Amino acid sequence: MKRFLGFVKKEFFHIFRDRRSLFILFGMPVAQILLFGFAITNEINNVDIAILDHSKDATTKEIIQKIDASNYFSIQQFLGRETDIENIFKKGKVKAVLTFEKDFSSKLVRDNNASVQIITDATDPNTANTISNYVNSILQHYQAEQNKDIQLAYQIIPQTRMAYNPELKSVFMFVPGVMTIILMLVSAMMTSISITREKEQGTMEILLVSPLNPFQVIIGKVVPYIFLSVINAVIIVLLSIYVFEMPVHGSLILLGFESVLFIVTSLALGILISTIAATQQTAMMISLMGLMLPVILLSGFIFPISSMPAPLQVISNIVPAKWFIIIIKGIMLKGVDLTYVWKETLILLGMTLFFIGLSVKKYKTRLE
Repeated sequence: MKRFLGFVKKEFFHIFRDRRSLFILFGMPVAQILLFGFAITNEINNVDIAILDHSKDATTKEIIQKIDASNYFSIQQFLGRETDIENIFKKGKVKAVLTFEKDFSSKLVRDNNASVQIITDATDPNTANTISNYVNSILQHYQAEQNKDIQLAYQIIPQTRMAYNPELKSVFMFVPGVMTIILMLVSAMMTSISITREKEQGTMEILLVSPLNPFQVIIGKVVPYIFLSVINAVIIVLLSIYVFEMPVHGSLILLGFESVLFIVTSLALGILISTIAATQQTAMMISLMGLMLPVILLSGFIFPISSMPAPLQVISNIVPAKWFIIIIKGIMLKGVDLTYVWKETLILLGMTLFFIGLSVKKYKTRLE
C-alpha cells in the first residue's frame, strides 16, 4: 500500500509540473463552458430583416412598428420592388424579408383576411424556421388584439405550458451537454496521454514489472485524474448555476455521485485508448476525433436520438455520454432521484467495469 500511495503521489507531482496538462484540465473546460454557454443558442435577438410594403397603409405601418419594437428583429431596409429581395439576400446580412400585399388594410376590412409573405434565408434552416415562428407569433398577437371584442360561436383555444423550462432558455439544453462533452473528452484524453507518455518514453514496461501489479499501476494513474476531474466538475456546476442560472432541482449529492461515476467511466475509456495508441499524438487524435463526433452527434446533446435512423439509435446506446446527459438533465431540471435514473446509472457502472477489465487484461498480456 505504501508503494501504491507513493506512486499516486508521484503522479500528482508529475501533473502539477506539466503546465500543458494543467491548462487542458482547468483552462480549456472553463473557456469551453463559457464559450458554448454564451455562443450556442437557438434563440434569436436583433436579427436583421427587410420590409417590402406594397400597401403602405396605417395597418401595415402599425404591424411594422410592432415588429421593430420587439427585441427579436432589427429592420435594416425598406425595399421598393420584388427584384431587390434576391440582391439583399446575396449580401448576407439580412436574414428575412416581410412582404405586405397591396391594399392590405382594405382587404382586412372587406374580406377579413390579408397576407404577409415571410421570405427567409434558409441556408441556415434552424434559424429560418425560428424567424418564421417569431414573426407568426407577433402577427397572431396583433390579430388577437384587434379581435379581442369579437366572440366566435365555436372556438378551440390551446393552452401550452412548458414544463421544466418555461422561458425556453437554450442554455438549459446546452450546458448539460457541454458539461458532458468536457468531462468526457478531458478525462479520456488526459488519461490516455498520461499512460502513452510512459509507453513512449519506455518506462511503462518498467512500471508493469515493478512490485506493483498491472491493476495497481492503472489505478494509480487514474486516481489523480479522478481527483482533478472532480474539481473540474465542481467548477463547471458552479459556473452553470451562478453564470448561466441553471437550476439544480434535484440532490447535489446524487449529482456529485453521478458525475464521479461518469468521470471514472471516461477515465477508464482513456485507459482503453492508451492500450491501442503507441504515442501521445495518436492517443490525443483518437480521444478528440474518435470521441468528439459520437459524443456530439449520438448522445442526444444537439439532435434528438428518436429522430435518427434505427441503426444510429442502436449505436447510440454504446455512447456513455448519452446516459449521463439523461441523468444530469433529470437531476438538474426535473429534480428526479435515483429511482428514476437507476437504469442509466447501472449502464455507466457496467461500462466502467468493462473498460477497466479489458484494459487490465491488455496490460497483463504485455507482460507475458
